[in-house]
Amino acid sequence: MPSSDRKRVVVVGSSFAGLTAALELKKRTGDRHEIVVLDPRPDFTFIPSLIWVPFRRRGAQDVTFPLAPVYARRGIRFVNEAAERIDPTAHTVTTTGGERLAYDRLFIGTGPRLAFEKVPGLGPQNGYTHSVCNLEHALLARDGWDRFLENPGPVVIGTAQGGSCFGASYEFLFNVQHRIRKAGLQDVAPVTFITAEPFLGHFGLGGVGESGQMISRSFDRLGIEGITNSVITEARQDEIELQSGRVLPFAYSMIVPPFTGVDAIRDTEGLGNPIGFIPVDEQFRHTHFPDVFAAGVAIAIAPPEPTPVPAGVPKTGQMTETMAKVAVHNIAADIDGSDRHLLPIGELDAMCILDAGNNGMIFKGSHMLAANGEGKHARIMAGPQAHWAKLAFEQVFIGSRKRGVLAL
Repeated sequence: MPSSDRKRVVVVGSSFAGLTAALELKKRTGDRHEIVVLDPRPDFTFIPSLIWVPFRRRGAQDVTFPLAPVYARRGIRFVNEAAERIDPTAHTVTTTGGERLAYDRLFIGTGPRLAFEKVPGLGPQNGYTHSVCNLEHALLARDGWDRFLENPGPVVIGTAQGGSCFGASYEFLFNVQHRIRKAGLQDVAPVTFITAEPFLGHFGLGGVGESGQMISRSFDRLGIEGITNSVITEARQDEIELQSGRVLPFAYSMIVPPFTGVDAIRDTEGLGNPIGFIPVDEQFRHTHFPDVFAAGVAIAIAPPEPTPVPAGVPKTGQMTETMAKVAVHNIAADIDGSDRHLLPIGELDAMCILDAGNNGMIFKGSHMLAANGEGKHARIMAGPQAHWAKLAFEQVFIGSRKRGVLAL
């Protein structure tokens, strides 16, 4: 191919969406085009395993690996900086280090911005609650758990209004309860779960099969109080206040915060919606800027149904990787003239393993976001096999991605 036909694709973000996009694009296009990946983090973090870090079941070295060697082996340029400015009209991205990169196609897979400031007192750094949304926060949650074991008391776990990572909240909740029981602290450490969902097991999807009944039965069996349609008005030292007026005391609390788009998207007029998520079509192409593609938490997905309290739509790792592969398929079609692939949001399938310490549930659903539930179907399997399945998935995923292979 003549050098004038060589294109540059810039990938912003290198978690599930960005790493998948870069490796898949390299597989599809070989050395015909240049791929540049931007991410301020030098390491990939396997976020699903962060629920175990506070209990010292995993350390940083178990759930991370360096990105630079992976990309170097594949002939992909890695820039260990964030995107500070995106200009979709000039087709450029400016990094925090000042480099201005022109692109022929742009893929955005930044994940979310954790908007702790939307709820006063929320968060591990300027507030009173913990988070397991990134490695730094999980390590702080580990320190907090150590202090809790020395001075146990009530525990409050949940997802704030505007959040969407409900699965992580449930997983952490069940792991907390498992650890409390193993330590013999259940009489002094009652557990309460607060959620924006209209019912337990809603997950921002309107439920997955019999998830509502199964989660409710688990709560009853374990003695967990669940408070749905919750709006947190403020977190204070040792207590959380709800809009209902109820005040929940805690010795330990982990609350998943509201999500927004990252600053580079929110600061670019027309690139994101009012909270910074990117509108895309069936090719995962921006609805206004045809050279921009996106996948994962960074995209805007309307909830399948309205809820009394805003509950975001989850984008699991499996869903994110599916979106990224579709987007890359269409980027390759643009720059190489190959065929296209369309995937309406309503046809996305979802699979999630919810770990519960020594037990768990596996959810598998099709057309989970379809209008009017058309074609929606789900299956759930519960038992210790779910725990072992997550352990196996962790090892296979991390091992394959370290080698730069999309084995799953």
